[in-house]
This record gives sequence, C-alpha cells and structure tokens, in this order.
Amino acid sequence: MKVLANDGIANSGVLALESAGYKVDLTTVAQEQLIDYINNNDIAVLLVRSATKVRKDIIDNCASLKIIGRGGVGMDNIDVEYAKSKGLHVINTPAASSHSVAELVFAHLFGMVRFLHDSNRNMPLDGDSKFKDLKKAYAKGAELKGKTLGVLGFGRIGQATAKVALAVGMKVIAYDPFIDTADLTLDFYDGQTVTFKINTISKDDVLAQSDFVTLHVPAQKDYVMASKEFNMMKDGACLVNAARGGVIDEVALVAALESGKISNAALDVFENEPAPEVQLLMNPNLSLTPHIGAATNEAQERIGSELASQIIEILG
Repeated sequence: MKVLANDGIANSGVLALESAGYKVDLTTVAQEQLIDYINNNDIAVLLVRSATKVRKDIIDNCASLKIIGRGGVGMDNIDVEYAKSKGLHVINTPAASSHSVAELVFAHLFGMVRFLHDSNRNMPLDGDSKFKDLKKAYAKGAELKGKTLGVLGFGRIGQATAKVALAVGMKVIAYDPFIDTADLTLDFYDGQTVTFKINTISKDDVLAQSDFVTLHVPAQKDYVMASKEFNMMKDGACLVNAARGGVIDEVALVAALESGKISNAALDVFENEPAPEVQLLMNPNLSLTPHIGAATNEAQERIGSELASQIIEILG
C-alpha cells in the first residue's frame, strides 16, 4: 500500500511505515497534478502539511484514497467533513507541535522586549560606526517576569504557551469560548511537577488586562483582532500571532503600531502567504518569521511517528 507524503514527513514516520509494509513516496507533486499522480500511482494515503490543499476535486476523483493526513493541528486546507462523508479517514497530530509553537512565541517575546528583532537588522549595518547610538536606542528593555500574558484560544497550543509563561514567572489569563477551566502541569527535569488551575475569562477582559497577547485560534470567517480589539488593549501592549493568517486585520495592526497603541507585534503567519504585504515586512516594530511554528526537528519527529501509528492502526 502506498503513502504519498506530499509535503514531506520525518524519517521516524518513514521508518515506521516501511517497517509495517507500506511504501512511502516523498515526491512533492504540484497541486494541479495531484489527482493524476494519485490515480496513476494507486495512492492510498495522502499526507500533507500546510502547503497542499485537499479539496472536493481530489476527494471526488481519487478512488484509491483511504486516508488524508495532516501533519500538524489546523485542518483548514482539507475539506474534512466532505472527506468523511465520502468514507475517507481524516487524521492529524494535534499535540505533536504544541511545545514547538509555544517556544517560538517566547522567542518572539524575548526578542521584542529586548529589541533583538531590530538590533539584528541594524548592528550588521551600523554596529561599527553607531555603536553608542544603538546602545542608547536599545537600552530600555523590559523583563517578561511579573507581566501578564493573555492567551486567546486555550486549546493544546494555548495551554503549552501558558506553561512556558508560568515557568518564566508571568501571570496567565485566558479566553476560550469552549473551555471554562484548565489544569496546567509543569514537568521539570528532576521529576518534580507543579500544577496551576487557570479559569478562563472574557475576551474583553483578557485584552484590557494583558501586557502581551498571544493568539492560538483556528482560521475563521471574521477577524479575531481588528481595530475594536486593538483599542481595548493596554497602551503599549504587544501581540503575537503564531496561529493562522487572516485572524488579524493587518491594516488595523499597522495603524495600531504607527499610533503607538501597540508597541510591537510578532507574526509567524500572514493573510497573504507566501507573499506577505511589504508594509509588514518593512515595519521595524514587527518581529517576523515565515510560518515556522511547528518547524523543529523534535516536532517533526513526533508528527511523523504519530501519523504512522494512526495509519497502521486504521489500515492494519
């Protein structure tokens, strides 16, 4: 039985599948050629990440398909319910990349409060001639310890991010329309654990009370953050989006940055991927990464292993 990992899969997944008797195809097939490739090669399992889209055309025209798998959490690039209605299994790996995304959020946060995102642009250009000027410009950093992190969306990734915040010494508040309370257990290297109980509050209260806001919400029809929400935030607060492009009104974000309402923001995802707007790319108050939240070796190994285990369990 053949598995096409169109957006790649870690070696852990390849080895597990091959050991179970599956043939793994690591070819990257262009979207418009995918139907023919699946049919010509009798592909039973199609694995994707965020690049490949699995819509009704593929589902309707690829009779050999039995499983569609997403390496990651969000499934907005797959017509999930339609696939299930046609008898296909749809799988993903909701827990595998949570900690990787959480660490990226904090890479951005630590960088922004000490101006690393800007310093790393300017030091190579002017570090030898304007060292003292740059030192003065970046001399008013802040600590995260003791500050309040607001988490919008308190599922697996939101909770993983909250755990890092608690370990740093931050206060955590959260909003989620489907979760009232969560027990977060921090596991330490020597076997000790500490559990925190977090009761969610309203979105408006999170925005009003937070020094930093991080988004962990699925793709949706309306903006989660637009002008109204920015105006609710503390003056000078920071925002991080490592969730999905399109949940922030990017025009409103730039306006909030230019007015000083928001001091800094970090974006790992964009409305127009893979071609983010130039006004975002050139803004000195933005810390930017190219959608790499789950792109750690550890997360990819976990994703590969989890996908393989689910495929083997379903198909035997």
